[in-house]
Amino acid sequence: MASSPTPSEREKMDEELKAKEAAEQAALPYKWTQTIQDVDITLPVPGNLKGRDLEIKFTKTKIRVAIKGQDAIIDDEFPHPIHVDESTWTLETVPNGKEVNIHLDKVNKMEWWAHVVISAPKIDTSKIQPENSKLSDLDGETRSMVEKMMYDQRQKEMGKPSSDEQKKLDMLAQFQKQHPEMDFSNAKMG
Repeated sequence: MASSPTPSEREKMDEELKAKEAAEQAALPYKWTQTIQDVDITLPVPGNLKGRDLEIKFTKTKIRVAIKGQDAIIDDEFPHPIHVDESTWTLETVPNGKEVNIHLDKVNKMEWWAHVVISAPKIDTSKIQPENSKLSDLDGETRSMVEKMMYDQRQKEMGKPSSDEQKKLDMLAQFQKQHPEMDFSNAKMG
């Protein structure tokens, strides 16, 4: 029976995996980053190029990036769908030439991508440390849902009723006030 790795062996394995992953990502013709909502790709190109020299197309499930008349730099399927209307690309001048910046808006905003296109080497998404988002960054509905979850978590930790349980208790108290003639000594909440 194989024994599980010791913490130092696990750390060494993690380091080796991280180094292998970094080498694979560095070998790609582009750099990419992501948040839980979107993916950004940066692709260096020769400084003499103009936007019209590029062929950049994306659909909900595919991307193609090429310099006209040359083989595509990226031509493959996404691992997950994007919102085409919310995705953009720009050509920007940088100190060592130019770069194409591609912004992809994920359809599923609760999912990390292991790679930009399915033929590229994957990263270990379980190791991603998400950026701390502020409540103020969230839309109203999501924000109120998160605030309620945080409140309920704090209440639970203190052994107090959650917001839903408190609502039921308040309704019962109101009903008891309106009907003093009824006996609630055996009433069960549930």
